[in-house]
Amino acid sequence: MEICFKNKRALVTGAGKGIGRGIAVALAKCGASVTALTRSQADLDTLKQEVPGIETICLDVHDWDKTNEVLSPLPPFDLLVNSAGVSSGESCLEVSAEAYDNVMMINHRAILQITKIVAKGMIAKGEGGSIVNLSSIASLQGLTNHAVYASSKGALDSYTKVAALELAKHKIRVNCVNPTVVLTPMARKFWAQGEMRDAMINRIPLGRFLEIEDVVNPVIFLLSDMSAMINGITMPIDGGASAALV
Repeated sequence: MEICFKNKRALVTGAGKGIGRGIAVALAKCGASVTALTRSQADLDTLKQEVPGIETICLDVHDWDKTNEVLSPLPPFDLLVNSAGVSSGESCLEVSAEAYDNVMMINHRAILQITKIVAKGMIAKGEGGSIVNLSSIASLQGLTNHAVYASSKGALDSYTKVAALELAKHKIRVNCVNPTVVLTPMARKFWAQGEMRDAMINRIPLGRFLEIEDVVNPVIFLLSDMSAMINGITMPIDGGASAALV
């Protein structure tokens, strides 16, 4: 069955690069009217060239007041993908206030705020909606030297369940996807070789990292009516890594 989002409005954060960009492009191909949000105007310009009909918003979601000012007046959305996120490589003994504040601000607080704004619009429209949050396998398995990042994704998983319970009465579904390493252009350089790469690959029964489309396709499914009774889940996309107690 072909997925069609004709007459649906979608907001995708973190849409300038990588997974978020892939999701924005896929939604447009499925007929949605897509609004792409990121903090880099240059990324939005190239996205606009790739998908001429896409709407773009250049916004740093660190700024709570500006985010309210920009997003609250917009017409209601039917679909939301919270893809914006940042990583941090501190161990438990190296955590800094700056790293904590930055990662939690983007990976958790901004998602709570944007979801609040968009969900209120969905409720006012009265036709329900679907929200997908981009989490990580780091919330489900220990990942060394990612103390703050893993914590932020664990918090996001918990928030997803709370939002799913509270918004269900409005026919709004909220789900989470939890990928392992995704080979974005930046990640390809970092994970190209070395002991860390080998150790990570060895934890994945299917024996490879993810391509961007390996995440995009499940997200599109969760946004669609094909997943109409899926709500409040955290979906590992990890080639079976989370099935093993290792």
